[in-house]
Amino acid sequence: MSDAYAAAGVDTDKADEGVGALVGVLRSIELGRPSRSVLGGGHYAAVLKVSDDLGIAIGTDGVGSKLVVAEQADRLETVGIDCVAMNVNDVVCVGAEPIALVDYLAVEEVDASRLARIGQGLKAGAQAAGCEVPGGELAVVPELIRGHPSPHGFDLCATCIGTVRLDAIVTGEAIRPGDALIGLPSSGLHSNGYTLARRALEPLGLDAAPPELGGATIADALLEPTVIYVRAVLELLRSGIPVHGLAHITGGGLTNLLRLGGGYAIEDPLPVPPVFDLVAREQDVSPAEMWEVFNMGCGFVCVVPEDRADEATALLAAHHEGSRRIGTATAQAGTVTVPSLALRYPLR
Repeated sequence: MSDAYAAAGVDTDKADEGVGALVGVLRSIELGRPSRSVLGGGHYAAVLKVSDDLGIAIGTDGVGSKLVVAEQADRLETVGIDCVAMNVNDVVCVGAEPIALVDYLAVEEVDASRLARIGQGLKAGAQAAGCEVPGGELAVVPELIRGHPSPHGFDLCATCIGTVRLDAIVTGEAIRPGDALIGLPSSGLHSNGYTLARRALEPLGLDAAPPELGGATIADALLEPTVIYVRAVLELLRSGIPVHGLAHITGGGLTNLLRLGGGYAIEDPLPVPPVFDLVAREQDVSPAEMWEVFNMGCGFVCVVPEDRADEATALLAAHHEGSRRIGTATAQAGTVTVPSLALRYPLR
């Protein structure tokens, strides 16, 4: 369990226990027919067989307490990007092309101008990912939602579907020791660990501009949108370069690689954006916990054969400047090492 994160209000051990209890019930659903589910649990998205050669990938996620900062700063135009990113970046991890997303927006009070501002981000994110938003749902639930400040509260989440050939699903099973890990830079915190990040940075004031941020304010750093990696990853998948694994680095940091099985050594991490150092300092968070909670500058990882690493890196860097090899797949199953640290984390 992450001590500072638990003190801020998120107990990851209890969360894992809760997910286990929920999944245990759902696994007992009796369909009266064979399951269409192709993958077991723990992957970034589910895949359902719809024909002999076609699968539909499906995933769902939200923006989380980053929305609190957006409410406080009255900056709503980018959180839709985060909502799209958290979904499409997961769906592409199984080798699928995201094709559509539907959003669920729960509000304390209807305000058309605010909804339009939220919609701007959804539009920008969908265009960046190349997917449609053909519909969604608006729920007015003042008994459930309280804003920061009230009555401007809202929650935003979505479900994304994609298509994938059943013989082209990427699960991580092809990963072998010695494979290269290529890291794609994050833009900062993305949309994870905000309960801890807010506890650390909000006391400084959203308009404060600590020297570490190079002129940016706390609000700027906390509301930097999540990067959408879909177009780069799809180009890699279509390039002919074997892709052995894909990992969206979200809550749990680089231990998300363990969803692919095996073990991993991070030998040359990407540069860590200064916002992470600021969080660690202000909340006295240990290095190990920072790596277990946050992406620490790496938002996505592609695993390819060693002999194709340079080619894959050049392709990815053309989309995301600063992408480079960060490590190697190992035979140490269940372990991710970063310089001076070995991380093990129970991922759902």
